[in-house]
Amino acid sequence: MHTAFFLLLGGALARFLLRHPGEARTPWIIALSVVLAALYVLGPALGPGRGARPTPRRITWLALVVAVWVVLVVLAPSFAWCAVPLFYTGLRTLPARAALVLIGVLTVFVVAAQLRLAGNFDPNLLLAPPTVAALATAVFVHMERQAERQRALIDDLRRTRRELAATERREGTLAERQRLSMEIHDTLAQSLSSQQMLLQAADRLWDADPGRARAHVRTAESVTERGLVEARRFVHDLAPADLAGGGLDEALRTLAARESAAGLAVRFHAEGAPAPLPDRVESALLRIAQGALANVREHADATAAAITLTHLGDQVVLDIADNGRGFTPEPPREGGVRGHGLPAIRARTRQLGGTLTIESAPGEGTVLSVAIPLEAS
Repeated sequence: MHTAFFLLLGGALARFLLRHPGEARTPWIIALSVVLAALYVLGPALGPGRGARPTPRRITWLALVVAVWVVLVVLAPSFAWCAVPLFYTGLRTLPARAALVLIGVLTVFVVAAQLRLAGNFDPNLLLAPPTVAALATAVFVHMERQAERQRALIDDLRRTRRELAATERREGTLAERQRLSMEIHDTLAQSLSSQQMLLQAADRLWDADPGRARAHVRTAESVTERGLVEARRFVHDLAPADLAGGGLDEALRTLAARESAAGLAVRFHAEGAPAPLPDRVESALLRIAQGALANVREHADATAAAITLTHLGDQVVLDIADNGRGFTPEPPREGGVRGHGLPAIRARTRQLGGTLTIESAPGEGTVLSVAIPLEAS
């Protein structure tokens, strides 16, 4: 639009000089054209246009531009068509109603100038300028509405992205809290629970059977040592300490040997061709086995338990069976997963895209089976 203004201004000046050379008004026309061009160039330096409240300086500038243009049109009607760029300048500078009034005034001068150039009355000259003004205004209003809708969409997109980022941060925080809760339950809490049971047993046997009592104390000391190793590993990288020295098979075999104490015999058996597993699968299955054996030790009143790890190529299956008192499994409840016992096992299995099956009945023991698809892990 700026380019169009200067082209129209230059064209009008060239037309006047070609048709009216050497007239007395020629110096005035040239001077006013230069002044109008200089004023128009100063516009952008006076502050923002559309979308901001017009400042007194900008209104004064627009009034000077219109005034110089009016004088030029009175002296030389060929400058009338410079009004079209001025329509947009008024629309971008003034409020809507004031801009429409300005466009109406400019259109009147354009009509008068065209009738002067024609020398006689022509209906087309009376109708064409208002039509052009109406079209220019309609195009500008449509563009402004489109721009406003686009700005609103961009603002909505930015707000949505901020809300999504905040939601993802909250979900990540909650997931990490749940994971840490399960890690603490499966390591430090179980270690402390074992120590408590062993020390209570030692206290009961201290007078009657000092040898067995001291054995319980030594076992509690060993459990404390492993708990300390777990705590240090937990602080370091939250990985199970038992996995540091070998694979999952070796870690489960060590777990079975360690849990075979205080009246509970635990054995481990592996089936299938062993294959490397992702770290998070190994860690989760070891934690599940630890949690399941903790439940057996504390609640099942069992004398024997078995851990079976089966490699099936496309999935790995962990089974923990015991000959304890059994129970009636309840369907899982949505929500309320706090990282303790069966809810923790169920949460770990779900995180890996696996399935958890519990088969039990009062007096018939329990079999807990976790199947993890390796593609999903």
